[in-house]
Amino acid sequence: MDRVLASTLIISLACPVVAAPAIPSTPRVADIDGHVWTPLTPASGETHLVIFVSADCPVSARYAPEINRIAAAYAPRGVRTFLIYSDLTATIPAVRQNIASFHPGAKIPAIIDAGFELTTAADARVTPEAFVYTPAGRAYRGRIDDLYVSIGQARQQALHHDLRDALDAVLAGRAVAAPVTSAVGCYIEHLRK
Repeated sequence: MDRVLASTLIISLACPVVAAPAIPSTPRVADIDGHVWTPLTPASGETHLVIFVSADCPVSARYAPEINRIAAAYAPRGVRTFLIYSDLTATIPAVRQNIASFHPGAKIPAIIDAGFELTTAADARVTPEAFVYTPAGRAYRGRIDDLYVSIGQARQQALHHDLRDALDAVLAGRAVAAPVTSAVGCYIEHLRK
């Protein structure tokens, strides 16, 4: 019996106690106008649409009109849209110029994520890539629609509007039918390292 106790004690001393990993803190970030947000964790009763974009990505540029239409259509229904510029070299003047060129009149907070804090927390991989968050967590991740089959290969028009379908489901209190889709776009630079 003493041998069993001694063996148990030796094993327990040899195996260090490992604490459960801490839940990562919610990234609090400022937009280019200095307003602080928590895009990945909406407050009770809110829905956030977070779209990772790049000023240098032609796919992001081509999707800008649809992003603007979605933001405008869903804002009255309580959806706050955020543009996250996942770019090491993004500057406030460059982002302002991109917004003036591609999102004129849109009332969408723009956040520069040069440190990739939001990009990493969301696990965004390409631009544009859309995420829908509710207070319960992420409800959708993926493409805006299926306009692009692959890089350089696009349809005349989208056949499926995945992001709109996801937002409609969330706002109706239903589960999203396809909570993850594959976005086609430009790889986010920090992933190449």
